[in-house]
Order: sequence, then structure tokens, then C-alpha cells
Amino acid sequence: MSRTPGRPRAFDRDAALEKALREFWRHGYEATSIAGLTAAMGIRPPSLYAAFGDKRKLFGEAVERYQQTHGAFTTRALAEEPTGRQAIERVLREAAVNYCDPEHPPGCLIITAAINHGPEAEEVEEELRAHRLAAKRAFAERIESDVKAGRIPADTDVEGLATFYAATVQGMSRQSQDGATAEELDRVATLAMQVYPA
Repeated sequence: MSRTPGRPRAFDRDAALEKALREFWRHGYEATSIAGLTAAMGIRPPSLYAAFGDKRKLFGEAVERYQQTHGAFTTRALAEEPTGRQAIERVLREAAVNYCDPEHPPGCLIITAAINHGPEAEEVEEELRAHRLAAKRAFAERIESDVKAGRIPADTDVEGLATFYAATVQGMSRQSQDGATAEELDRVATLAMQVYPA
């Protein structure tokens, strides 16, 4: 059956969202233009606005999709491992691989998408900061679980250690963007785990 003249061609919303996600991941929120998004997504601006609202709303959906797909390894590791030590080590090991995967842009969208921004993108940075702080709290909870179980000393600086591992993950993301290999980042993970209390 032929398409009705003038009627927009239907598109795969999920596939378009993935392409938008990669544009934001590659260029950051502010540097990603509507023209760049529509070119990557294979749609015209009216279709983007009709399907996603505006650039800000599209970015929010892209972040949610990232958390459920490319970035989900962190949540899984923290939830599935029996000890805090194992959970954090798994996060670091998997980050080394994930951040260098040639199938998508390097690093972590949540860490890098709004590093440099003007006042108009402050809300975006706040959204991403909230995700990063939530990850750090999750690290602290798993470390605290090791303290409560007597696996590490009672006087362990839980917050300091959680901040250290959050900073390590953020640094690994930046290093991957600078060309570090998965093997190099895995060595970072090995060294970082030497800090974890015995």
C-alpha cells in the first residue's frame, strides 16, 4: 500500500533514541545541535519535536536509556556481588572494558556530557551530577555493608573510600577518551583495589 502523500514516514523511535544518545555521548549536551541530532537520527526537526518534545527532553530520555543499557553494568555489579569489595572491583573491571568498547563512543555519558556548559545547560549538569552522586552513595552503601559484616575494620573511612572509587571511575572515563586501552584501565582497577581495606 502506498504512503499517503504528505504524511511523515514512520520511524523506529527506539533506534532513533539510540542514535541521539550516541550524538550526546560523542559531543556533549551543549555542542550537540538539533541539525546534528536529526541528521544522525534520520528524521526532520518536526518529527524530532513531535516524538521527543525538545532537545532537553530528548536528552533526558537518552540519559534514561543509557542507564538502562550501556551504563547498567554499574547497577548490576553493585546489586549482584556478595561483598562490597567484589562489587566495587567488578564495577572497575567492567568500566575498563565498557569505556573502551569500539562499538560506541568512549567513556561514560553521565560523566562527560556536561563537563563544560553555559548557564542555559545548568539543569542538565544538575541532572547528571545527581546520577553521579547516587553512584557514589551506592559505593558507600556497599563498603558500609562490609564494615557491618566485619569484613573490613570498623573505623574504615567509608565516605572517603566511596569518593576515591567514584573519582577513579571518573578518571577512567576521561582516560578512555584520551586513548587509554582496556588493558591500561584494568591496571588502574588493580591498583585501585589495593586501597580497599584488608
